[in-house]
Order: sequence, then structure tokens, then C-alpha cells
Amino acid sequence: MPEAVVVDAVRTPIGKRKGSLADIHAADLSAAVLTELARRTGLDPNLVDDVVWGCVNQVGEQAAQVGRYAVLAAGWPETVPGVTINRACGSSQSSFDFAAGMVMAGQYDVVVAGGVETMTRVPLGAGRDPSLGRQYGPLVRERYKADLTSGEFPNEDFNQGVGAERIARDWGFSRQRLDEYASRSHELAAAAIDAGAFDDQLAPVPGAPGFTADEGLRRGTTPETLAKLKPSFSENGVIHAGNSSQISDGASAVLIMTPERAKELGLTPIARYHSGAVSGADPLRMLTGPIPATQKALKRSGLSIGDIGAFEVNEAFAPVPLAWQAELGAETEKLNPLGGAIAVGHPLGGSGTILLTRLVHHMRDKNIRYGLQTMCEGGGTANATILELV
Repeated sequence: MPEAVVVDAVRTPIGKRKGSLADIHAADLSAAVLTELARRTGLDPNLVDDVVWGCVNQVGEQAAQVGRYAVLAAGWPETVPGVTINRACGSSQSSFDFAAGMVMAGQYDVVVAGGVETMTRVPLGAGRDPSLGRQYGPLVRERYKADLTSGEFPNEDFNQGVGAERIARDWGFSRQRLDEYASRSHELAAAAIDAGAFDDQLAPVPGAPGFTADEGLRRGTTPETLAKLKPSFSENGVIHAGNSSQISDGASAVLIMTPERAKELGLTPIARYHSGAVSGADPLRMLTGPIPATQKALKRSGLSIGDIGAFEVNEAFAPVPLAWQAELGAETEKLNPLGGAIAVGHPLGGSGTILLTRLVHHMRDKNIRYGLQTMCEGGGTANATILELV
């Protein structure tokens, strides 16, 4: 079976809501990372077999196959196809998995995977029109009716915030513990930015001159400052805006090919796709999927949790990485060592390959052999991907 290697990975700095990327269309923001990926590698876009693109809220400006329009916005040949993937927050991680799988299957030689979300311009939940009825259908509602009608779920609907509250309760995480974790995220992200850890992975964005760093960071965040925030989902709850991921704008892109093709093109890969998995879990707690997905990926890989040198576990809410760590036993210093979405934001469809970009550059910088990333996703699914340094 052919191997799939990551030749390069880039991302935009992550923009906060109504921030530096607020005026950039999703297709144009996607074009920025495609253009930078080609510039850095000297890639001839004519060689690209496909562009596999993640996006969650595929309505309004992000409708009509944003993956295809990203290709056109980048000025790439009309012969280069594009496709748009939606696996909720894991959309671009699935894009990467699908793209790598096609290379390993021998169907593609050169492929770009990535994703985008402009949450300022296409707000979270923009695709949910109550007048069209519940999106999950009457059979799903009947299956989970007892919980949905318990009074815990707003509007008797699946709710990630309520799921995060359930995880905190089930694993015994106090608000103090969650706020300590959130403060750690800001502290580590600040240290990474100040050390220039992200500089080599960032793509310039036309229309946002001078935008060179993730702008959601709140320096000086402490459990004491976070204690002033009101709970978001329950009067006596522990989840609030400060220990949850930020609403953000951003895009990312990864160049994948066979090692043989990379050699022909004079390119040096960073990492190879080692193994991966996708799994489902309780759709009411919704956010525990990374636990079984990681277990499944490790089993396939033949590796143990101790073999992995760095983990990117998306910080949708603070209980997510903490519950994952409690179940998997990962060392604290290896978990999100550069901070995460609590500190810098979570632009949904772009986050999977944003995490991958952060991970492979960190692996190369620190000579880490194996890295693992995992994303919780709406509906209770999750991806886990293991990469090996080349």
C-alpha cells in the first residue's frame, strides 16, 4: 500500500469574532492558505488531484461548495476539482483523513486537504431554521425523548453546552479545575506566540495587513478573573465563556502526497500518516467521542499512549481534554503544549487541519516521533489521527 506524507501545512492566524478577518469571504480566506501552500513548496497546482475542504455551516457565503470556490479564488486552474466535507467540528480533520486515504489507496498522487470557517460572517447555527423542523428527525427524538424532555436541554434539543456540563459532572470536575485548565491554555498559547512557535506556519491574508498572530489570546487570564463570569448553560453550572472555545474565523491547508512523488518534486516531507480512526459516542454528552476514537486509533497503530510525544485534543470546552486525559492517562506536559482553542479560538471547519498544522510543526521543532490529534464533534462522533515524523 502506498504511504501518504505531509509535505507542508499552513494556516491563517485565527481571528476573533468581528476581528481582523471579519471582512474576508470564506472562499477568499481559503484561497490565502492555498496560495501560501503553493508558494512555499513551489507546487504546480496543475498536479493537484483534488482539494478536500472542511466547512461546517454550509449556508450563505459558505454554501455552494466552498471547496470548489476556494480553488477558483486562489487562481488555480479550472481543471483542479474541490469537494466540501462536513463532519461538524472535525470536518477538516476528516478532509485530511479522506485525502490521505485516497493517496494510500492509489487514487491520488497529490492532494490538498484543509478547511475554513468564518463565524463572524456565517454565525454558529446559521443553518438551523426552526420553521423547517428539527434537523435530527422524529425517530432520533423518540430514541432520546426521555433526556431531551427532562428540562435539562434548552428547547428539547441536543446541546453541546449541556453535554459539557454533563461531562464535568460525570468526571467530577469542579469549576475551579476547569478554570485552572482554561488559564493554562492562555498561558501556554502566550508562551508559544512569544517564542515564535507559530511563525513558520502562518499564511498572510490579503485584506488583513499586519495580521500576524492569533488574536483571541487574553494575556493574564487566571482562575480568579474567570471566576467573575456567569455560567452559560445552567444557573449553577460550571461551563462559561472563559472555559469554552472562542467563536473565530480561520482557514488551514495541508499538502499530501506519496513519498515517491515528493522525491520527484524535490520536496522533503514533515510527517507520514501513520493511522487513524473515527468513532461515535453518546450524542447527549456529545463531546466524549475523542476517548473511543483515540483508543481505536492506538489499537490500529500498535502504539501505546506512552509512545506518543504530543497530543492536540481540541479544547471545545475544558472538560473535553480533561476527561480524555483522565481516561487515556496522557502526561500533562504532552497535552496541548501550545495552548488551544480556549485561548486562540475554534473556527469550526478549519480547526482540524489547524490542529494538524500546529502538531506537525511542533513535532519537527521538538524532534517528536509520534503525534496524535483528536476532535470532538456534534452528534457524538470524533476523529483521531496519528502522525509519524519523517
